[in-house]
Amino acid sequence: MIERLLALPVTSPITPSLSQRQMGDLPVIVIDHPKVRAAVSFQGAQVLAWQPAGSEQPGLWLSENSAFTPGVAIRGGIPICWPWFGPVQAPSHGFARIMQWEFTAHNENEEGVFLTFTLRDSAETRKLWPHEFTLIARIRLGDTCEVELEAYGQYQATAALHTYFTVGDIAQVSISGLGQHLLDNLSQREEYTEETKLVFNGRTDRIYTEPEQSTYIHDKKLKRHIEVVHFHHSDVVCWNPGAALSASMADMPDDGYKTMVCAESARINRPMAPQGDKPSHLSVRIRLNPKIG
Repeated sequence: MIERLLALPVTSPITPSLSQRQMGDLPVIVIDHPKVRAAVSFQGAQVLAWQPAGSEQPGLWLSENSAFTPGVAIRGGIPICWPWFGPVQAPSHGFARIMQWEFTAHNENEEGVFLTFTLRDSAETRKLWPHEFTLIARIRLGDTCEVELEAYGQYQATAALHTYFTVGDIAQVSISGLGQHLLDNLSQREEYTEETKLVFNGRTDRIYTEPEQSTYIHDKKLKRHIEVVHFHHSDVVCWNPGAALSASMADMPDDGYKTMVCAESARINRPMAPQGDKPSHLSVRIRLNPKIG
């Protein structure tokens, strides 16, 4: 998918490394920098792709079946779920991921690029959620992929950086650093587990409420680890749709579940609660092939 994004015609050059292009009906920023190849959508301020130089495989997974249509969620990358997580009300996972954000700043150096997007309340958002807010997404792309969400206003909001990672084969993947306490959304049970690593034996949907700061995705087929460092989080969500659900989803290939896994930095059990000029945060930093002691 990264090759498809890089092959899109340029609609507006920004810098030698940054250009605006069109993916379906959505404008995107494409990054072609010596340190990294990546793409970010104006809709949702969503990182769509990230592949640092020297990596044979992309870090993020993006469905080729995504519609890239305004107001329709993009399946893959790093969707920003806000101001609610899950199907608690419509639209599912909040409205931030399906709205156009303002591209407010950019910078670059020899290490990578830095992008800023902003979303503010409007008549449209107040029909869905009756609060004034300013939401800022700061994105840093290079050897690492970093997303920082900064929220201003006076409210409580649940949120997640719903990251889809590329894996070789979900049957050969395990995740560590999750802690022992979890809420299983499939069985609707709260439990403690003795497992030190999560392995995938079908559809999985769990919220880990006592995670460590760093989560590690161990991928035997691609022979790599992915380090996911969470900041200002209270939870880590792990999700894979499994075969049956994957086949039923129009925006995912039938076998899409085999090559992706979600490990999400989240604020669910401790919502974001900005107070006027004191913002609330949620951030993630991703690195491929870190050295694990």
